[in-house]
Amino acid sequence: MKYLLLIYMPEDAMDDAERQQCYVDSTALCNELAAQGKFLGANPLQPVATAASVRIRQGERLVTDGPFAETHEQLGGYFLVDATDLDDALSIASRIPAAAKGTVEVRPVYELAGVPAS
Repeated sequence: MKYLLLIYMPEDAMDDAERQQCYVDSTALCNELAAQGKFLGANPLQPVATAASVRIRQGERLVTDGPFAETHEQLGGYFLVDATDLDDALSIASRIPAAAKGTVEVRPVYELAGVPAS
């Protein structure tokens, strides 16, 4: 089953050296998961200041700067994995380096019929 592991933390939770090490460690985890056939994708996200939110209200598109919610922690990246079950997904989430500074939300992916495969 596919799980999306969403990484949340304050943008200032890591200094530049810690962030670079997190990228190195995350890349190693991605390669390990790929060797196990569990890796589907992963990326850090650009800073929240680069985000935009889109809403459609009464047929009109509304675009605002930044994320939708004002929170202490922002979405900073994700892993998409093919885990055996929830316990496996939780185990993988606990190995994501950013979990030591933030929160990793684990959510099963609902797969829609008819959506093209990546």
